[in-house]
Amino acid sequence: MPELAEQAILDFYTYPPIGGDDWRYTFQTAQVRTLEIQMLSRAALLDMANAENFEQAADLLSGSEYALPRGGKDFAEVEEILQQRRAAVRELFSDLMLDEPTVELFRTRDDFANLRLAVRRTMTEKPLGTDYSSGGNVPPELIEQIFSEEDVFSKPVFPDYVQEAVEQAVLAYYQQKDIRRIDYAIDSVQAQYNLRQARRLRSVFLLGFFRIQIDLTNIRTMLRLKFTESEQPNVFLEGGFIELERFRHGLELGYEALGPLFFVTPYHRIVDTGANYLASNKSFLRVEQQCDEHLTGFLKSTVLITAGPQPIIAFLLMKENEIRTVRLILTAKKNHLDTKLILDRIS
Repeated sequence: MPELAEQAILDFYTYPPIGGDDWRYTFQTAQVRTLEIQMLSRAALLDMANAENFEQAADLLSGSEYALPRGGKDFAEVEEILQQRRAAVRELFSDLMLDEPTVELFRTRDDFANLRLAVRRTMTEKPLGTDYSSGGNVPPELIEQIFSEEDVFSKPVFPDYVQEAVEQAVLAYYQQKDIRRIDYAIDSVQAQYNLRQARRLRSVFLLGFFRIQIDLTNIRTMLRLKFTESEQPNVFLEGGFIELERFRHGLELGYEALGPLFFVTPYHRIVDTGANYLASNKSFLRVEQQCDEHLTGFLKSTVLITAGPQPIIAFLLMKENEIRTVRLILTAKKNHLDTKLILDRIS
């Protein structure tokens, strides 16, 4: 399929192609268009960030689906509501998506998150806890059995991506006894799995989305390695739009030279803004904000689709981002963080 060929970096200016219409999704697309109107506006989030305290920020949610019970101002209640909203949007996503493999693909996000937790705790000889996510394809209780000492033949059969992630993570850890290598290894397995599934699903949109994700992860990794003065040039993820040599070269340059290095890429503003803020404030707030903004911009480009799975996927991801932003603001207000720091992160 010609349009699934991986695009060179100069084949698009800001965002890669999102694919065409799929008229099977006419009703579903119309439904999420209605739900998009009900999402919190940028102005509402900024008002929350500028509120004097947690109570005032929470009150601003009173007319939304995140409203606290009457008289409730406890953060535990906030967390419960946010978890309910996330569970609801994921259930809606499952109901609206006609292609079950796509639903299974997004559920693997929780599987990989659970694996990170399980492998980290096992390698550091800390007891396995119960705070796993239950939204994956593999039940959390089975994740624990991966590391049990029972007869291998009595263990459940796990999906290939689970087996591969565990093997790569354990191997990476024992090579240098560095706990960070676990995350790098699982990130790599997850990234390659996502790309394979996007190609198998013949989804131009998902392929572009996952390649952007890889690039943004590599940008964060480059800046973190520079900031910590770590020499680990082989931890960048393969499969993005940007060649890995550019990131490796960035490790050798000063912060002021990173923007020009990425000038011919769609990520110039992210790198330039993030690097300058990191150099002056010793903080990653701005690069995280810029990465979120870029990815959200790509998701919003699905407005060009009249009917298709792209708007359904975009709504799920934008709604999850909204929930994370509400949690971030309320957590910051509860802990009395400076308003400027909150604004630097979200705007």
